[in-house]
Amino acid sequence: MPATPEARARTRAFARVIGPFLVIVPAIVAVRAADTGTTLTAFFENAALVWITGGLLLFGGLLIIAHHQYWSGLSAILISLFGWYLALRGVVLLAAPHLIASVAAAAINMLPVVQIGFGLLVLMGLWLTYVGWIAKPPAVLESTPRNEKEHPGTSPPIAKPRGAA
Repeated sequence: MPATPEARARTRAFARVIGPFLVIVPAIVAVRAADTGTTLTAFFENAALVWITGGLLLFGGLLIIAHHQYWSGLSAILISLFGWYLALRGVVLLAAPHLIASVAAAAINMLPVVQIGFGLLVLMGLWLTYVGWIAKPPAVLESTPRNEKEHPGTSPPIAKPRGAA
């Protein structure tokens, strides 16, 4: 089923935000991957920070899930999957932060794999940035005539101002 104009516009709007985010943040993480061990250790030592981060991830994911329920086209699928990823990661961080801490600790010993993973996120961000900011939106067909001369009798009625005869 083809996407509606509203779905395409919403996908474009989400791509404008998520795209640059996924270019900037994962690129910095990939470049600074060697320093992440100390950062992750400090992060998981602060239970309040872990809890707040989990709550924000869940909130952001639910926001995307609630306002972007579209699965037609690559960009729409990527955005919807990103929303689900954020929500699920937020729940795990709230309910079982030790799971994410153990995966993060194991990932520190596999820096090339981590850099490749974040590199893929950067590519996804570049695609979404292109879709949101650079690509021209698809043309929308007009459903109403431009003027009465082109299609007599089909223009919508014009409301008269109050007090007019």
